[in-house]
Amino acid sequence: MDLFMETIVEMSFLQHLLSDLEIQFSVSVFYRSASFSEIFSYTAYRQLSQMFLAILFFHGSEYILALSSHGRPNVTLNSLLISKNYLFAMIFSLLEYFIEIALFPGLKELWWVSNLGLGMVIIGEIIRKTAIITAGQAFTHLIRVRHVDHHELITHGIYGFVRHPGYCGFFIWSVGTQIMLCNPVSTIAFVVVVWRFFVQRIPYEEYYLRQFFGLQYVEYAQRVPSGVPFVS
Repeated sequence: MDLFMETIVEMSFLQHLLSDLEIQFSVSVFYRSASFSEIFSYTAYRQLSQMFLAILFFHGSEYILALSSHGRPNVTLNSLLISKNYLFAMIFSLLEYFIEIALFPGLKELWWVSNLGLGMVIIGEIIRKTAIITAGQAFTHLIRVRHVDHHELITHGIYGFVRHPGYCGFFIWSVGTQIMLCNPVSTIAFVVVVWRFFVQRIPYEEYYLRQFFGLQYVEYAQRVPSGVPFVS
């Protein structure tokens, strides 16, 4: 009799255990399917579409404008502005996006934040492309270390408001792409990395500009801000 009762208790325990495992499995499958539904949701489709279109337009237009200003023989694929570090940053931002939309989908539904980022992308693009068109042949993707005859100091148009509108536009554009995706980690990372890049690049470029244009550039730099935050 005791053996019979023990057998019943053991069977009851196994039934409860199997029932709990079945519930846990069902919950796991539910959340996994919910995660996949978030990844392929309207939110992800819209935000990622905006991201890829922004990237394609930015790099494609950079290359086309370089061709129109300098001619095919003087333009290389470097004018696309795609480096290993840039690719790593963009891949990292996409990984963050997919992880967060699966685990914290509500974070991506902050449309006022996403739309703010989209606005920054558009504004940054306009500023940079206006700078390229205004400067014409004077605008290059590589810093000039030797003066050439057609190189002139551009101080009119948008250059009357910021010394480096191309850098200013790229800074706004790049940070805007991450705000558009509601990527908090990548937003901070892009601000820090892009800002540090310009902190080093601008003084280096301006050293040669002072060599080329002397007092004219010194006076220009004193009255017009750089366009990058906290870079004099």
